[in-house]
Amino acid sequence: MKKLLTILLSVLLVMSLVLPAMASTPMITGQIVTVKTAQPDLTGKTVVLHTNDVHGALAGYAYIPALRAAYETAGAEVIVVDAGDFTQGNPYVSLSKGHSAIEMMNAAGYDVVTLGNHEFDFGYEQLMENLKDANFKTVCANVYHKGTTDLILDPSVIVETASGLKVGFFGLETPETATKVNPALITKIDFSTFDQLYTAAQAAVDGLADADVVIGLCHLGIDKESAANGYRSTDLLAHVNGVDFVIDGHSHTTMTIGENGEPIQSTGTQFAYIGAIVIDNATKTIVDNFLHPVSCLSEDEAVAEQAAGIMAGVDEAYGAPFATSEILLNGERDPGNRTEETNLGDLITDAMVWCVAREGGIEQVEPSHIVGITNGGGIRATINPGEISMKDINTVLPFGNTVAVVYVTGAELLEALEASTFCTPKAIGGYPQTSGIQWTIDTTKEYDQGDVYITISGGESSYFGPKSIQRVTIESVNGEPFDPEATYAVVTNNFCTVGGDTYNVFKNAYLAGATFDTGIPMDEAVMEYITSVLGGVIPAETYAEPQGRTTQILE
Repeated sequence: MKKLLTILLSVLLVMSLVLPAMASTPMITGQIVTVKTAQPDLTGKTVVLHTNDVHGALAGYAYIPALRAAYETAGAEVIVVDAGDFTQGNPYVSLSKGHSAIEMMNAAGYDVVTLGNHEFDFGYEQLMENLKDANFKTVCANVYHKGTTDLILDPSVIVETASGLKVGFFGLETPETATKVNPALITKIDFSTFDQLYTAAQAAVDGLADADVVIGLCHLGIDKESAANGYRSTDLLAHVNGVDFVIDGHSHTTMTIGENGEPIQSTGTQFAYIGAIVIDNATKTIVDNFLHPVSCLSEDEAVAEQAAGIMAGVDEAYGAPFATSEILLNGERDPGNRTEETNLGDLITDAMVWCVAREGGIEQVEPSHIVGITNGGGIRATINPGEISMKDINTVLPFGNTVAVVYVTGAELLEALEASTFCTPKAIGGYPQTSGIQWTIDTTKEYDQGDVYITISGGESSYFGPKSIQRVTIESVNGEPFDPEATYAVVTNNFCTVGGDTYNVFKNAYLAGATFDTGIPMDEAVMEYITSVLGGVIPAETYAEPQGRTTQILE
């Protein structure tokens, strides 16, 4: 009761502050985020508490048991669920290959979760090994053992409360996982794609016929880049019957309702909010849904202590500063590394090229034909001015990708840039951050979408390859004229070399053997570049602003 009163009093104090501040909260245009707290009497109600896209924010898990206890004190029965992307995002989870997230979710008392694309960042086998230690049920209706119709996990589960209410949960993974995860790490699985996604979802819903309420844990999101293939949660609801509500993830959206009134809720990312869905046990209907800002909530001391212990161990090993930055390096998504050239993208690609070329590591081409490309979606955090630690760099580049080289013709390089900007200026994970290339993207021209789906590791990617080059031109490479027939060495990462994101043209070179992997992790390459080339200081003179490698024509 003390915790409940603390929450109630906190909300009275912050409501007037929180609601006006919502303009700075990421959300769908025109939507209102409702902020509420546990009511004095919730007898006869079941509350589903939910999270999504936690991405290693371990300290946030302490809010879950405290909030659960507050609701139970108010008379409600409580179920705790998550919509994916919990095992990747920063060193607190990446150094354990995701296992520390499982430990914290066990401590927080989760009941049901589904998978996000980043659950596969350490490979399918590692994920399944981690889940052996999970005390919660993991459901997913559209990921299969390779070449079969056998699901790797149960598609759904019914949670029956003490009062007899049956809440059915089904899980869905974004089919974009096939190209948003290193394809070499998921060779043993397939994904439902296009209309097959709806078929798989409908089958899972039909299997919940005995449930009183059906809720989807859907790691689909509402990103515009997912619209072409119908991979958004809104698309799902338009094609699947029998779903009462969707708890969404993937796009990091803060929302309590869909753009067109759809029953969808999402909590943003990294425990900005905890979502709540209130079900009336008598009528077996959802009567309310809203978000709790965690700034209003109390913590469970034992869970907070466990999280602090994990984080302290990582901080001790990786927290010591090794360099400084004179400027802020932009790690944002949109606008940022998924929409435009950034100073951080410049720094990272410069470091990658230097890492390979510094000792004549690329002998097949002249130095003037060596360029760098990395996918903007792989850059995950901003670097602030001041001291920089290994943990800071690892947070920017948390996926463990290594620096690799792929040999392509100039025409293939042009195709890679065209495909990876197909929806620019809208955000896209494959957006090319580059070194050594002076190039232009004309967004006023239409992308000439081809008819062939790009196949990656048995699945199908989230885009169609270009039929022709319409939007992108390359003015020069390392100051020399661009030659579409010449061979260029592209220093990139091992995710892109095997076709990750929109780099299918690199995969073709990979399959032909025109590539090699240095084995050097990207974060280590960047750290060594900062210390060896920049003398331990990222200078404002060089990296204060993007260096003008990319020109965008917007109108």
